[in-house]
Amino acid sequence: MASVARATASNQVRIIGGEWRRRLLRFPDVPGLRPTPDRVRETLFNWLGQRLNGQRCLDLFAGSGALGFEAASRGAGEVVLVEREGQALKALRENRALLGAEQIKVVAGEGLSFIAGDCGQFDVIFLDPPFAADLLQNALSRAATHLAPGGKIYIEFGSRPDLDGWQVLREGRAGASHFCLLERA
Repeated sequence: MASVARATASNQVRIIGGEWRRRLLRFPDVPGLRPTPDRVRETLFNWLGQRLNGQRCLDLFAGSGALGFEAASRGAGEVVLVEREGQALKALRENRALLGAEQIKVVAGEGLSFIAGDCGQFDVIFLDPPFAADLLQNALSRAATHLAPGGKIYIEFGSRPDLDGWQVLREGRAGASHFCLLERA
């Protein structure tokens, strides 16, 4: 708890819309953890239509949980956050409790292992793995089997993966990060 409680302003993420708008969530200083910036999240949720009423969402490499908490704040019926790093996992659980976010399920584990299992179908899947880990291509192909009809996948990346079989609905860039909203072609 001490590392989370003493987090600096750079170790906070603000929920930008929905029920918990303006709430600050703290996350630990973990190598490779880079929350999706406010401006990018605002763009993404504009693309998704602001409200995710009743939708089932998966944040496969949750990290700070910025995308998953934002989805829950905007009415998602269930949000699954998957994280393997211990400090980040602890912070996700603390932030879930702080908000009383019953619709959020925090899962301890490795993203690719989780998505290889029987985790059901999701309306929105967020894929933002650590860029240096080179996990996106594998995660994208595995996530395709868990995408509900009409579902969307959001990806963030440093270098563009092979998007064969996907239709890019929208895309943007913020600094060294690129991001796309996809659906099956």
